[in-house]
Amino acid sequence: MILSQTITNTILMVRPKNFGYNAETAENNAFQSSEGANEVDRIKQSALEEFDNMVKTLERHDIKVIVVEDTETPLKSDAVFPNNWFSTHSNGNIITYPMNAESRRAERREDIVDKLTLDYGYKKRYGFEYLEEDEQFLEGTGSMILDRDNRVVYACISPRTDIKALDKFAVLQNFEKIIFHATDGEGQLIYHTNVMMALGIDFVVICMDSIQDSTEKESVLDKLNATGKELIDISIEQMNHFAGNMLQVRSQLGEPYLIMSQEAYDSLTGAQLEQIAKRTKYISIPIPVIEKYGGGSVRCMMAEIFPTRS
Repeated sequence: MILSQTITNTILMVRPKNFGYNAETAENNAFQSSEGANEVDRIKQSALEEFDNMVKTLERHDIKVIVVEDTETPLKSDAVFPNNWFSTHSNGNIITYPMNAESRRAERREDIVDKLTLDYGYKKRYGFEYLEEDEQFLEGTGSMILDRDNRVVYACISPRTDIKALDKFAVLQNFEKIIFHATDGEGQLIYHTNVMMALGIDFVVICMDSIQDSTEKESVLDKLNATGKELIDISIEQMNHFAGNMLQVRSQLGEPYLIMSQEAYDSLTGAQLEQIAKRTKYISIPIPVIEKYGGGSVRCMMAEIFPTRS
């Protein structure tokens, strides 16, 4: 049996030391809340408990989790979201990315890159962080939704997703680009594509109402249809509850699971859950503190590890 290359059975997660509200990232992340953000110790402890529970839940379903401890210094309030600064690829490439917020650039860790390279045999390291000098940002698989089977990258343009940086990724990886603009209910650009879109082997969870331009919407739909993805359309209100921020992974036994937060699960209708259940099993995990203050959900916490193919 040939397994899909779009989902993996191994993820990396960073256990945070100093999780908290980041005012700099909140400038273009409307999902963050500052309410009660001064309760620093409570937030840090709650985030650790949510993180540990998530790891245990995934491992109970036989999903391999590589847990890396955050370093105490420099202080990194968003280290729990590692998918933004690196990605791995079965062609042997490991790529690091330019980050919009200066406070997040310290999350890039050479010791993690070196360890993954040693353990999984990556042959080429490409670093795009030099693009930060020209304010061209591309925040990994937050900015990009990758259909690895069909070599397509979907991306909504925002302050964190620059088209020139995206071009460089697409050329390097030989991916076709599907580019569009997506806005929230207030008309603000959505900061990351993985907030409004989650791609599985044969389905996509997506907020089509966030794409206002009819030509762009048609382009996205045409490509999804051409690649055999069943559409599970969510509303902007559901997107605001992180229903677009999901990730399909595979257990060590090959079972596919769609990972979502409890808040995302609670926002879905019975009909939507039935659609999902026809395509994959799913797991819901509560992470309310991380979602409230970090503005990201479970997908952002998981960096996919794809072993190289000879």
